[in-house]
Amino acid sequence: MTRDLTEGNPFSLILGFSVPVLFGFLFQQFYNIVDTAIVGKFLGKEALAAVGATGSVNFLVIGFCMGVCNGFAIPIAQKFGAKDFSLMRKFVMSAAYLSIIFSVVLTVLTVVFCRPLLVLMRTPENIIDGAAGYIGVIFAGIPVIFLYNLTAGIIRSLGDSKTPLYFLIFASILNIILDVVFITVFAWGVVGAAVATVISQGISGILCLFYMSKKFEVLRMTKDDKKINSHLFPILCGQGVPMGLQYSITAIGSVILQASVNTLGSDAVASVTAGSKLGMFFVSPYDALGTTMSTWGGQNAGAGKYPRLKQGLFVSCVIGFVYSIIAVLIMVLFGNILSRIFINANETLVLAQSHQFLILNSAFYFPLALVNIVRFLIQGMGFSRFAILAGVFEMVARTLVGVVFVPIFGYSAACLASPAAWIFADCFLIPAFFWCYKTLEVSEPLALKNK
Repeated sequence: MTRDLTEGNPFSLILGFSVPVLFGFLFQQFYNIVDTAIVGKFLGKEALAAVGATGSVNFLVIGFCMGVCNGFAIPIAQKFGAKDFSLMRKFVMSAAYLSIIFSVVLTVLTVVFCRPLLVLMRTPENIIDGAAGYIGVIFAGIPVIFLYNLTAGIIRSLGDSKTPLYFLIFASILNIILDVVFITVFAWGVVGAAVATVISQGISGILCLFYMSKKFEVLRMTKDDKKINSHLFPILCGQGVPMGLQYSITAIGSVILQASVNTLGSDAVASVTAGSKLGMFFVSPYDALGTTMSTWGGQNAGAGKYPRLKQGLFVSCVIGFVYSIIAVLIMVLFGNILSRIFINANETLVLAQSHQFLILNSAFYFPLALVNIVRFLIQGMGFSRFAILAGVFEMVARTLVGVVFVPIFGYSAACLASPAAWIFADCFLIPAFFWCYKTLEVSEPLALKNK
């Protein structure tokens, strides 16, 4: 049920591991798109803008949760690569204990402060009630977000990228059904869309937990494994918290940018919402490559097979470059048509602005590919703190665009905020990888650490 990425051809291993992960991301984005499309089509432009206005806040908090869980999985992947299964199980239990603590604290804080944050972001008055209701429910579901992302991360760290996909497909279908029921039958509005998302992710998390506990022999816990090994907490937090902060620091720039977009009116917010949702679907291959590189880096660094780190980097970059050419062609030719998934045909201004957003973003998809590939590879190698610095570069770029250029150049500047962030991050990450690689070569193998 596990897969060893420390032996064999890098191209076939990376492709074989990343394709199921890709389908997982695609299905996740698919039900996000359907979720947004149902809101836009059945509830109207203002409801679509209300959901979109929460995007950066959502990323700020949920991104932190996902980053923490991904970071917790890195020591597990390293110990799996080193074949130290006893210590690996202790890391798994310690990650579970920490996740409970993190999820309770974050749920309380975010539910209490979500509306004041939306007010601070100058969310338009005609959409703030819907935005607060939607994001409040999402934040109340943080424990199930931790459950799914931690269990899926552990499963992938053992080389199994297919099983989380199967459960995510099931959750996606369930989410769509619940969307229709809660919005069109129960008339719960945007809150219904949020409830559907939380329920679906909770069920997929429970399925992952059940599967993980039953199917992986190396995860069969002894009484000693279940003890609270507090000396492992700093190691897990040293990987998880920097990855979580990287997402959150990046999102701070997005929050500032969103506040600038909010000043352009609800049409601009709806345009960015539609473009962002479609964009997230089309950048899923880069997310899949990033997730693959995290496991690739963890297992191979744990096994002390450092040359395979560069081999994996090269293979992933080739895949990312080829896909970026395909993606920009699709956006140029079909972006306007695709935007109609969310927007009625009579909203010509919103459609045109959404298409503009898609074209300008997709032109810089290869720099985004490098961000995901290099950043996650560095994290898998054990240098998660570098993720914070990469996030700082992205935050600075988005903040600069939002504060300086959007007030001057308007919507067009907002479209170029993410490309600027990706280029800034690459300027840091590419030299950082080679520094991390050299550091590993002259240090003791990770397989001997943390024992």
